[in-house]
Order: sequence, then structure tokens, then C-alpha cells
Amino acid sequence: MRKLRFALKFDSERHENLYRAGRISHYTGVSMTVHIAIPEPTGSDPVYNERSLPLYLTALEAAGATPVIVPLHERQDRVARVLAEVQGILLPGSRYDVDPQRFGEDPIPECGEPDPARTAVDELLLQDAFNLHKPILAICHGAQTLNVWRNGSLVQDLKTSVNHRPGREVVEAHPVRIRQGSRLASLLPPGEQDEPPVNSSHHQAIRLPGDNLLVSAISPEDGIIEGLELDSPEHFVLAVQWHPERTYTQSAFSRAIFAAFVESAKAWEPRRIEESGVPDDRSSSAGWDSVAPE
Repeated sequence: MRKLRFALKFDSERHENLYRAGRISHYTGVSMTVHIAIPEPTGSDPVYNERSLPLYLTALEAAGATPVIVPLHERQDRVARVLAEVQGILLPGSRYDVDPQRFGEDPIPECGEPDPARTAVDELLLQDAFNLHKPILAICHGAQTLNVWRNGSLVQDLKTSVNHRPGREVVEAHPVRIRQGSRLASLLPPGEQDEPPVNSSHHQAIRLPGDNLLVSAISPEDGIIEGLELDSPEHFVLAVQWHPERTYTQSAFSRAIFAAFVESAKAWEPRRIEESGVPDDRSSSAGWDSVAPE
């Protein structure tokens, strides 16, 4: 079996086991020439990493990409060398919370502990991706991290009529209403309903979208923001609060999300940093309420 290409020296046997655990059984016929950086989900919970990471790896590979796992305890210069060899960034979920101090709030008792190692690597990946306009797919915790990095804020602990963390075994937790005309809407397969059901495993949520981020999906019953995207047709940045990697084999919508991300990475070309700035104007929701309910 072909081994994944890893650009850093680290515990390759452990990561090979992760890959084997999540390997899909069919061949897609797609040449694997695109490399996508994905950080380890957590810096201190190997059990969570070994359970969750294979799903991302297999979804990326099925979509035609080669995942490159970024360890969370490497030096920044080594991580930078990895980033020089990848064409896209995937920020996965995590069992840890985003530190409220990063968006100017003190943590409430219901807020879980943060993961500083994951935060540090995420910020390096985001800086690289925004500097060079590399495509970004951010999922669950990754979506929240992206939003905070773009100067947005979060709800620290959800208390609504919708159960947003019924467990990873629940495939259809609640529907999401997708904004017409959004990048996310363009990924709905023909005949797919405008409010597709999604899974859900979060208790924090996006409150105020960050700079130049548009709301592309909400939970219709309680108004919680479920999707964001960058207001830039030239730069693929998509964030979803649910976990499309968990339903890759069952859901055409999930497959379309990964396919669009990988296709964008295939089309990416290096650019000079001075050409790659993104306006830092506060986001517009294009007619949607841009602040999540309390």
C-alpha cells in the first residue's frame, strides 16, 4: 500500500495506522497530485485523533488529494516548510473549545478548555492560506477558529430549542437553510432540497461573522450560523459547522463540498504576497441576520 507523503519527521507509524484505519476500499481513478495540509485535531488527545482523523484523510483522498498531516508540536520553521509544498488547507474539528479570550471575552463555566498547540498551528496555516490565496475548508472547530482569526466572535455555550450535539452517531441532527446565490448553494446536487439535513457535534457557535465572511447557512429553527464563506469569488474559503467527512459515502452534498475544495486546490497557482491581500471590511450577510441569537 502506498504510504502518505509526510513532509515532517515525526511518528510515522502512528499516522500510518491512522491512515489504514480510515482507508476507503474503492479506487476513484483520480491522480493524486494535490497536497492538502491538515493539522492533528488535538494536541493532547491521541484517542480522539485516531478516531476522527481517518475520516478526513479518506474523504480528501477520495476527492483526489493527498493529505499531509501537520503535527502540533513541531517547530514553526518546519511547519512553514510543509506549507510550501501544499495547495490547500483543511481545518478539522476538535474536542476542545476556542478560547474566548481570543475574541475579548472571559470564559463562562460551561466553556471547555482550549488547545493552545492546535491554535498555534491553525494560525500559521490560516496566515499562509490568506497570504497566498490557498483554498481553505474549515469544519466545526475549524470553522470557529477561522471566524475568530478573522476578528469574529462565538457563542460560548448554546442553549436553544435545537440539540446541536446529539452525538457523532446521529447522521441527521437538524436541517440547514442555505443562502441562495452562495458558494455553498452552488454545491447542492441537482434535486437536493434547499434545507438538507446535517449532523451536529458542537456547543460553541459563530455569533458575529469575521472580516469579509458571509453567512451561507443557518439552522432555520434557532438561527444559529452553520456556514460561512469568504466574500471573494477568486479565493475559495468555505466553513461549515457540521461534519461532511462523516457522511462522505452517504451524502452527495458532502462529496460535493470536498470535490469543490480539491478542485480549487488543483487550480491554485502561487502568487506574490503583495497581490494577495483580502479587504478587512466587516462582513455583510446579504440580507441575512449576521449575528447569531443569544
